[in-house]
Amino acid sequence: MKRELILIKVGEIALKGLNRRTFEDVLMKNIKRHLAPLGKFEVRSAQSTIYVRPLEENVDLDDACERIGKVFGIAAYSRACMAKKDMDDINRTAAEYLKEALEEASTFKVEAKRSDKAFPLKSPAICAETGGYLFHRPSLWVAVPEPDITVTVEIRDFGAYVRGEAERGAGGIPVGTGGKAAVLISGGIDSPVAAWMMAKRGVELTAVHFASPPYTSERA
Repeated sequence: MKRELILIKVGEIALKGLNRRTFEDVLMKNIKRHLAPLGKFEVRSAQSTIYVRPLEENVDLDDACERIGKVFGIAAYSRACMAKKDMDDINRTAAEYLKEALEEASTFKVEAKRSDKAFPLKSPAICAETGGYLFHRPSLWVAVPEPDITVTVEIRDFGAYVRGEAERGAGGIPVGTGGKAAVLISGGIDSPVAAWMMAKRGVELTAVHFASPPYTSERA
């Protein structure tokens, strides 16, 4: 059985220098808290990527991705499938795991990221191998500039990972790395937007609602 997981790319955290590990630890703690209602997950960081792997079979990864997309500090995330570091297994995994997306697409391209330099093939050769394997599918053509789907193969120390398009994350820095503050929430839109922007800069907020009539509408 193929192992599916979520790969997370950090944004500004990568620029934090010697403090980077502190920001990553807070981010992983926040991810675990958001995912706790869905089940058990392993969350770890390696090679500038955070790996989120479900430890239970009945975990809803769609729901997990939706929750991850709302966590500040994440630049991008994507569901991925782990394969052996062998081109035959990588190619089969790409064809099987992305079958539905490839069937809906007319054009595609392959991108490769080779973090494990001990892997015998370099990135262009990996692209050629996997692209050649997928190209034999009917009605599917290569389009490098603007493909319908981009198939990404990442060769890392722990294994090979195959994924489709990445989703954009919430950005910013992890909540809890920018101090604490209180925010007054009224019936307008200004205070929630201000709170959201502060949270995106890492501020841990305590919200206090207060009534300030007259209200402008029932919606407020």
